[in-house]
Amino acid sequence: MTDLEKARDFFSGDKYATESTGIVIDEVKEKYAKCSLKLNASHRNAVGNVMGGVMFTLADFVFAVATNFNQEDITVTTVSQICYLGMAKGDILYGESKLIKDGRTTCFYEIVISDNLGNNVAIVTMTGAHLKK
Repeated sequence: MTDLEKARDFFSGDKYATESTGIVIDEVKEKYAKCSLKLNASHRNAVGNVMGGVMFTLADFVFAVATNFNQEDITVTTVSQICYLGMAKGDILYGESKLIKDGRTTCFYEIVISDNLGNNVAIVTMTGAHLKK
């Protein structure tokens, strides 16, 4: 079984992200993840734009995969901030993590949310706390 298959199997337990929202893990490496979400009508707000919570859920899931797959400790979010940059114009969203700092007890990541047309739609920064299993 590949790391990608293992990650998809393990995180299938996150029913909200994988089943309700429809997020798929596309890539996983040590302290890195890239996920995607095919947009549909349920992801849109009353004026037809992608709901901000959809982008945040994607970022939160990317962070969870990057920090918790094949790690000895569990990492939980302690602080997160999202900056919305513009509307998604495509029909797929991607979230990709970038590790900025990984310390003994905390970590800091940047997650870029973009669409399949190449538009950056949000940037999320997340601080996590490493907890012993």
